[in-house]
Amino acid sequence: MQQVPYGSVDRDKPLIRVPFTRLAVITVCLPLLGLIACVVLALLYHYNDSTYTHCEVANYLPSISAAISLTPERYIWRFSIGLHSAPRFLVAAAYFSFYRGRFSRRLTEQLLSCLTFLLALSENVGLLLLTYVSSTETYSVHKSGFIMFIGSSVLHMLCTCKLWSWIAKYSLSSEEMMSYRQKRRLFLFNCCFCLLAVYFYRRHNKYCEAGIYSFFAGCEYLVVLSNMAFHMTAYWDFGGKEVMVATPPEGKRF
Repeated sequence: MQQVPYGSVDRDKPLIRVPFTRLAVITVCLPLLGLIACVVLALLYHYNDSTYTHCEVANYLPSISAAISLTPERYIWRFSIGLHSAPRFLVAAAYFSFYRGRFSRRLTEQLLSCLTFLLALSENVGLLLLTYVSSTETYSVHKSGFIMFIGSSVLHMLCTCKLWSWIAKYSLSSEEMMSYRQKRRLFLFNCCFCLLAVYFYRRHNKYCEAGIYSFFAGCEYLVVLSNMAFHMTAYWDFGGKEVMVATPPEGKRF
């Protein structure tokens, strides 16, 4: 039998090869489906517990924190976010590399690219923190994770839109232009409902009116969904790219 030397053609084939568009869809669908499952289960099986607040007035929708703190909802959410977080770090690194290539000789843009990358990491860490420390376990830590996630998310969107406004001054493909327009719309949408969520939350705590907390919960859903949609724009930004695990060429091995 003929011996095939190690290092032949088979050895150089990619071990994993995934289109970036598929990775983007999977990454967004994990928290989306997890959120839908948690809210539906909370409404069906834990309605009173999930809609209860200190005001003890009628409410009709659970907040996200309440929906993901119950059992088995918390395990569904943790499973979804656990699988979702690793690709998010990968996408953040991909964007950082993309911006460095676009702004290789511009100091201001490179500094903003670094800040955007750090905000993307902070957003993901905040999401992991609020996920694995529920509001019924250690509320102060959960609250800090939530504030970290929302603050980093809004600032990340703002910095991303600014970077893409600079890119738009030079050349954009039709897909990149579509992505840029959607980013701006989703950022404004997200900010509007963030402000509304804060308004309804403060109003609920101050006046304890029936149903107001449900308006807060609805705004919270839209904030999170618009955040997911914003990250989904990577579908257009890296439409022709692939994620691969392969053996590097001889000259590039360490």
